[in-house]
Amino acid sequence: MLEPVIDEDGAPFWEYAARGELRVQACADCGEPRFPPRPCCPHCQSFDSEWRPMSGRGRIWSYVIPHPPLLPAYAALAPRYNVAVIELADAPRIRLVGNVVAAPGAPIDSVDPARLRIGAAVRVAFDGDGMPRWVLERS
Repeated sequence: MLEPVIDEDGAPFWEYAARGELRVQACADCGEPRFPPRPCCPHCQSFDSEWRPMSGRGRIWSYVIPHPPLLPAYAALAPRYNVAVIELADAPRIRLVGNVVAAPGAPIDSVDPARLRIGAAVRVAFDGDGMPRWVLERS
C-alpha cells in the first residue's frame, strides 16, 4: 500500500498518529487550524504553531469508489475499496483523505460501498501502521 511522504512540517502529524492521536496544526497566534501543515499561517502570517488534539469525529464530505484502480497495488481490492474526504467536526474547514473501514485494523475494502453516504458520521480509527482510517458511526 501507499506510504506517506513525511516532510519536516508534517512530521508531528505522523508522530501523533503513530500513538493513536489525531492532531491538527494550528496557529499559536490567531488560533486558526490548518492542514496540510506548513510553517506560516495563511491567515495572519505568524510562524508560531501548535498541535491541537481533535475529537476524531467527522463526516464524509466526499468519496469515490475507484473503477478501475489507478495503482496496480490496489487492483485486487477494486471495486470495493473507497477513498473518502472527511470533514473534521472540530475544524470543519479541515478535510483529511483516507479510507472508511469496518473496524480498526480492517482492510480498506471491508465496507460495502453501498453503505457510504455524503454526510455520514465517522470516527477515526488508527491501524498499527499509524495510518488514520475512518469507521462509520452507525451501521
